[in-house]
Amino acid sequence: MTDLEDAVACLSTEEFIAGVEAAASRFDAAVYPQRELPADDWAVLAEAGVLLPVLPAAYGGRESHTEMCRVVEVLAEQNLAVAVYTAIVTGLALRPVVLWAEEEARREVLPRFAGPLAPTAGFASTEPGCGSAMSGLATTFEEVEGGYRIRGRKHWQALSATASWWVVVAKRDSGGRREYGWFVVERADGFHTSQRYDALGLKVIDYGVNEVDAFVPAHRRINVGAGSLSSMVDVYLSGRAMFGALASGFLRRIAREARAYADARRIGRSPLSAIGFVRHRLQAIDGAHAVCEALSHHVRTRLDLTSDLTPAFSAVQAVKIVAAELMVSSANHYQQLAGGEGYRSGSPTNIAAQAFLDSRVFTIFDGTNDLLSQQLAQHCLDGSGGRSLSAFLAAWPPTASAVSAHGLDLRFLDVELGQEHLVLAGRAIAYTFAVGCVLRWAAETGADAGRARTAVEFLRADIDRVRVDFGLMERLGGNA
Repeated sequence: MTDLEDAVACLSTEEFIAGVEAAASRFDAAVYPQRELPADDWAVLAEAGVLLPVLPAAYGGRESHTEMCRVVEVLAEQNLAVAVYTAIVTGLALRPVVLWAEEEARREVLPRFAGPLAPTAGFASTEPGCGSAMSGLATTFEEVEGGYRIRGRKHWQALSATASWWVVVAKRDSGGRREYGWFVVERADGFHTSQRYDALGLKVIDYGVNEVDAFVPAHRRINVGAGSLSSMVDVYLSGRAMFGALASGFLRRIAREARAYADARRIGRSPLSAIGFVRHRLQAIDGAHAVCEALSHHVRTRLDLTSDLTPAFSAVQAVKIVAAELMVSSANHYQQLAGGEGYRSGSPTNIAAQAFLDSRVFTIFDGTNDLLSQQLAQHCLDGSGGRSLSAFLAAWPPTASAVSAHGLDLRFLDVELGQEHLVLAGRAIAYTFAVGCVLRWAAETGADAGRARTAVEFLRADIDRVRVDFGLMERLGGNA
């Protein structure tokens, strides 16, 4: 361990986070260029220790779930794209190595990420022609002398052209039996970027198509369930759980800047914030920020990113659904408040244009919200034990407090649920879960009661909109 690594590892949590905050200020979204993150700038973050919370102490890390969340939240307040960049390296790429790789692979790989010259890493699963249905992946592996040969094609990997290390998922079919393999691959092993994508937002992160024809030594196969993709669920859950922190930091800034813009902008003799509907938009942003603070608090205090997340499947799905929706809606409110200036890239008065572009993808990434909502509703139905869905939610710990405290009437869910209804039902369940999170957050942190009430009222309105959509769907009969 270097003197620098030792110094950072010995800091208290508050001292450590203060150092990350100081480094994060360099990446202020109002002035930081919309470009791929240069290696020198990544070195600033690495030197501040943004990767240390995911790493075990034995490899120079800080080994802290709480700090993983707080680092992402701090970065998101300054620059959402930089926060996502860091979350990908820690939560999606390094976490599987920390949790499941053999000791020889851990000794080879992890110390590289503990110092100020840390490389970057990515997670390669999604393929052209294989989106959310990962059972259709076509990348294959075969056992050869000394290790494995992996061949295939991946795309939409964050850091596609720049990451030095990858966790790659592949399959092997033999004798009518399918086996899945996870491998730690260095780019030099045979990981090549053949095409770059031009994404609309998150310009700090590069995406593209990757061709894999790699030899990987035997010790770099990660020993997780070979017979199914169940471990993939855990990896994606780690990314989704971080949405709470991403949204909390991002919306802290959006709420602050939207309020300041509306107070400073003059309409005649009065500020923009004196207009009634402008005040409503500001309330919606403030309410969304409070909800996401509560979601972030739930993840920090109820979950553990350093262990298996599959038992928290329903909670994590709900966190991602609600956080992503509120990020997009709040960015839209901010852009509407800023008017024409909010559509201007690089405006000196606001970051609304980039905020909307950067946040828009969150309802798509890590599983589309429609898919996750359907999965959440089906998960609850499967666990209902024959009870109606509303009765189940009234008794289910993640939602029971919200139902009882606010008298939520969810009986509109007690119908035969087709696929289209499951998507809507999942949203209602996620919003109800979020109400419970707000109640616990307010009780446990002493948060302002008025903020909590506003947050709950907006969530209740979201549930009512689902109720209206149920009725609309019934009247239209699902006909296109």
